[in-house]
Amino acid sequence: MPDQESLCLGIDVGSVSTNLVLIDDHHNIVYKKYLRTQGQPIPVVQEGLASIEKTYPKMKIQAVGTTGSGRQLAGAIVGADVVKNEITAHAVAACCFQPDVQTVIEIGGQDSKIIILREGVVTDFAMNTVCAAGTGSFLDQQAARLGIPIEDFGEIALRSQNTVRIAGRCTVFAESDMIHKQQVGHSMADILAGLCGAMVRNYMNNVGKGKQIRPPVLFQGGVAANLGMRKALEEELNCPVVVPPAFDVMGALGAALIAKEQVEYSNQLTRFRGFGVSERSFQVDTFICSHCANHCEIVNISIEQELVARWGARCGRWNVKEKNSKYPHSDSAS
Repeated sequence: MPDQESLCLGIDVGSVSTNLVLIDDHHNIVYKKYLRTQGQPIPVVQEGLASIEKTYPKMKIQAVGTTGSGRQLAGAIVGADVVKNEITAHAVAACCFQPDVQTVIEIGGQDSKIIILREGVVTDFAMNTVCAAGTGSFLDQQAARLGIPIEDFGEIALRSQNTVRIAGRCTVFAESDMIHKQQVGHSMADILAGLCGAMVRNYMNNVGKGKQIRPPVLFQGGVAANLGMRKALEEELNCPVVVPPAFDVMGALGAALIAKEQVEYSNQLTRFRGFGVSERSFQVDTFICSHCANHCEIVNISIEQELVARWGARCGRWNVKEKNSKYPHSDSAS
């Protein structure tokens, strides 16, 4: 049972979901948890930690890493050893699964990204956090409009015998075009396959534009569960697209792997605050620094009125000193 082992924890806090994974010494995922963030990352992270403790009460944490848009906040809450951006985390997880990977396509609920690797090193990347037509929310919206459970979307799309072309540059145009295709009598399977194709074209025209996409290609993120999307990508790229078994938690997996390596390399004990964090009270407040023309917004994180982390300054004026804080090492990438 893994509850007797020392495991590494990875936490990926995104705008839609928060994922937690535990890995053993052989990089195997022994536990994973998916939670809806719902705009409340602190209580959601606490809920995830409480769930882990309940499942494995005797388990020890060897290292902790955080990633995602809420990585700094999560890192401050749990006492992370490493705080890394999503690009690095997804790239590390992809290389662990397939060392010769050259392209990573990641599509989540609210954003999407492409990572270009050569010999295990990230050489280029791009992200889309603006247009919904290139993210999972696009498929969710269209599935809801058509009355189709999103879980069945991909399977139905694979039945298509005559895929229709649907405009995918914008969600508004896509919806209008989809309605038109319905009115002229196209089948549900053909329309769903057309929506997959539209989303892939949007992704390639925005995120993948100008990128040297070479196989092996890994498809990660929640949308990778959609078999219709995988087929549409393979047709567009004219090469196989591999979906890793842990496609939905690759960010958290990467964070755990990076944290494990960091702690082992530094030969130091983890900074993890313990599972008691799930029951502690956190306070978050902000203020605008008027020291210069930048007017940076400074974020303070306190545990039961004790300041433990602060960020937001372009200079080091407001940094919390290491000797007074357990705030983890962080990166500057967005």
